[in-house]
Amino acid sequence: MKPYGTYKIRYQRAPEAASPVCAVGGSIVDPIENALRRVATAEYRTQRIVDSLCEEIRGGGERSTLRIRRVFAVPREIFRVELDRPDLGYQRTTLLGRDALEALLESDGVRTAVETTAQSA
Repeated sequence: MKPYGTYKIRYQRAPEAASPVCAVGGSIVDPIENALRRVATAEYRTQRIVDSLCEEIRGGGERSTLRIRRVFAVPREIFRVELDRPDLGYQRTTLLGRDALEALLESDGVRTAVETTAQSA
């Protein structure tokens, strides 16, 4: 048993995990397939975030406030989406890239909310 307060100083990978082609469960994992799987997972996660924002914006109606601002232009455009729902005491701030923002604005309910916010300002 380790004495109280002792911790590992650094993590050491197993020797088989050090090579680019690793043996996992008796099969060989291709690094290209692994990279493609990570990209697909990231795309799926981005789509879930955009869908969640769409639902919250559509569900808020006139009680919610939506602001979209460009935060960075270089090296990549990043936009800040702020959603305020005073009826729920809820605020959400999300950073999105250009593609994700365009996917968000393609939804009819979101487009209407943005136009309503622009008219009231």
